[in-house]
Amino acid sequence: MDGMKPVVIELADRLENPGESLALAETVALDGYSTGEKDFSLADGVSYDVVLTNAGDGILVTGIVRAHAQGACDRCLEPAHFDIAGEIEEYYLFEEPEDADAYEDGFELVGPERTVDLSGAIWDAMVMDTPFVVLCRPDCAGLCPTCGANLNEGPCGCETAAEQAWVDSDDNPFAALKNLKLDA
Repeated sequence: MDGMKPVVIELADRLENPGESLALAETVALDGYSTGEKDFSLADGVSYDVVLTNAGDGILVTGIVRAHAQGACDRCLEPAHFDIAGEIEEYYLFEEPEDADAYEDGFELVGPERTVDLSGAIWDAMVMDTPFVVLCRPDCAGLCPTCGANLNEGPCGCETAAEQAWVDSDDNPFAALKNLKLDA
């Protein structure tokens, strides 16, 4: 979790009985994050709005994570902005289960001081809602593969020159017809 500090919620005397709930809305200061080889900045951090509910054998946390992120467009490398609105659904057990091996994805526990750390759930929701392909705009034309010009700013001329070179080349399957004289 690239640089995300723990987001510890102290339950203390709250949520003692099954069915009790606690609503929380906060903002976490986080400058940015990475997924794979992509880096994103977060000017306003990450906000979360969650409800913690005592479900008897643990604490159920449900809610939403929101952020406004900026990264590089995957086509033209210009700045691209997008909003994150990921769902949180995490369950923190009061005690380690007897069949702990049955939990393939692992499990979270309420801390010994009756605390839960939401940072993992917030991180997961953020990453899961990050688009796989980030674009500055839906119709981004990208960069010219020949000269590297940003095609959103207009044509660079490489494509027409390449097309003409292909028409004039001997690799063109119609090159044999180039010198064909048709008498009308």
